[in-house]
Amino acid sequence: MNKPKSNKRNLIEWGIIIGIIAILYFTGLYTSVIGNLQRAILWTGVIQPNTELPVNKQQNANYFFYLSSIDGTPVSLSEFKGKTIFINFWASWCPPCRAEMPTIQSLYDQFKDKRIVFLMISLDDNRIKPIDFVKKEGFTFPVFFLQDVVPIEYQTNTIPTTFVISPSGKIVFKEKGMANYNTQKFRKMLNKLINSSPHS
Repeated sequence: MNKPKSNKRNLIEWGIIIGIIAILYFTGLYTSVIGNLQRAILWTGVIQPNTELPVNKQQNANYFFYLSSIDGTPVSLSEFKGKTIFINFWASWCPPCRAEMPTIQSLYDQFKDKRIVFLMISLDDNRIKPIDFVKKEGFTFPVFFLQDVVPIEYQTNTIPTTFVISPSGKIVFKEKGMANYNTQKFRKMLNKLINSSPHS
């Protein structure tokens, strides 16, 4: 028969657990650790993105949306009218954002030469952390920063949040929370949108 653990041993074990959590938190490593765990969950295929929104729930896209690129170049959403636009709101301190990024990079690699625009919009307080993060991870998708207030059509209290705008100017997809975007179903939706463009 096993002897019950002593109170002293219990306190020591909890002290170690709390100590590890504190180290991860105060060093910032918890973001990476949790992000990697969530990334593993995504690769299982358990979490799938939603499908295209029903026509009656599709809003008109607001093109009065202003951003700036990594090098500070001003960018307006209106520059991309007539194209399929993939918008993702993220932050370097957000574990679910980190978790889904490899799937977005894979998607970007497949669609970057087609008529689709990727706008990975960082919500970090400064530009240094997100730039360092994408460089360290080897991500090549384009990163942007807010230049103005986010239009109401794209406002969200959750990150990551992803939108897809059709060539006809409709918000046809919205996903709150992390997802694996490099799926056959999602690629099929993007190809359908690209082919619907009058310039395709």
